[in-house]
Amino acid sequence: MQEGNLYIRFIQKFLPSPFSIAIILSLLTYVLALLFTRNPTDQISTYSIKILEYWETGFWELLSFTMQMSLILILGHALALTAFFNKIITIFTTYCTNSAKAALWVSLLTIVVSFINWGLCLVFGAIFARKVAERAKANGQKLNYPLVAAAGYSGMMCWHGGFSGSAPLTIASVNHFLFEQIGQIGIEQTLLSPMNIFTSVLLLIVIPGLFYYLGKRYPGSDITLPIEATKNNQAMVAPTGAERLDHSKLAAVILGFIICFLALRKIWINPSSAGLSFIDLNYINFLLFGLAILLHGSFSKFLIAIQEAVGGAAGIIIQFPLYAGIMGIMNYSGLAAQISDGFVAISNATTLPLFAFLSAGLVNIFVPSGGGQWAVQGPIITEAAQALSISIPKVVMALAYGDQLTNMLQPFWALPLLGITKLRAKDILPYSVIIMLAGTLIFTFSLLVF
Repeated sequence: MQEGNLYIRFIQKFLPSPFSIAIILSLLTYVLALLFTRNPTDQISTYSIKILEYWETGFWELLSFTMQMSLILILGHALALTAFFNKIITIFTTYCTNSAKAALWVSLLTIVVSFINWGLCLVFGAIFARKVAERAKANGQKLNYPLVAAAGYSGMMCWHGGFSGSAPLTIASVNHFLFEQIGQIGIEQTLLSPMNIFTSVLLLIVIPGLFYYLGKRYPGSDITLPIEATKNNQAMVAPTGAERLDHSKLAAVILGFIICFLALRKIWINPSSAGLSFIDLNYINFLLFGLAILLHGSFSKFLIAIQEAVGGAAGIIIQFPLYAGIMGIMNYSGLAAQISDGFVAISNATTLPLFAFLSAGLVNIFVPSGGGQWAVQGPIITEAAQALSISIPKVVMALAYGDQLTNMLQPFWALPLLGITKLRAKDILPYSVIIMLAGTLIFTFSLLVF
């Protein structure tokens, strides 16, 4: 990284920690709700307390989701500590001989994985970036580690156009909450539409190419961050009595195989029309759990890996409730719907998809959840699309594009990556913001062309 670059120096100097950002966004959301949402009692003092109650109510509404995200980070990290997974990543890291090549390969493969599943993409990109850095440090190579980590995060700007996209998969169901209004819209009209395929291919070409350019411009330096290859320094003591079960390879193989079998069986028993809609966070975590036990080869090795991985989940555990509180204010005060209504009010048949895209990007900063955002904005944009005779699948994908775009600015989803890479948000955001600007051009171009 070139220290003389004013842009990078500015971001690193003035950007606070992710926890502080969450606090600032909470305060900003509170003030906006107090100023711009309807006060049912016409008493500011009473309504100010009511908004705090919205925040308190929302604070506890994502506990299940927080546990899911903690597990996907911990189990994914534990899986990466297996010898098998390490060999696979090592094969790809051999091509990452400098910052430019590393950023290209990490972003390319992370985006491909994001089209399969966003949760898997989060863990894969983070671990890939860390392994690249470990190899560079071991070989004494210069590397722009923050750039490579940002490349490992780039899949979160592409995931909603893939097979785990919340909005497209929701409306593909026969019992979704807008079914009476818009009916069932299959993924052939959204995820597999010419517009989304074109957009996805463009992302696969432009984003890795841009990372390659950034790697050439900012080649980095010797890695000084405390990145060490995983080592098991615990003394091996011969197991006795019931402890033999903890070290039994047979027990680990049996349990791991049963879990993996149950998870993979869903691929065969689900009809082809269901696609990959059964792949959700619980499915990914269940599969990661089975694979980690199976590949570690014993319960004891698995638990040692879990102990090493669990520290990286600290940011998720403590910060997700803050964002849940923000979502509580946005939803219960009507602020999120009001933002969407404002964009719809100034839209016409040509501009509605663009305004849906922009409003989704704005709301995502405060409500960083694809499913939650669709629940808030979905009824508004679909009703507007019907009134203006605009393709509903197109505005749904416009909202999906906006939702994923500002992930590059919002550090909420970067927490798993930061936990694994041991970097700070201010390290990767200078590069992820550049990627966000490129994504803005790509998504806008696709929405105008199609």
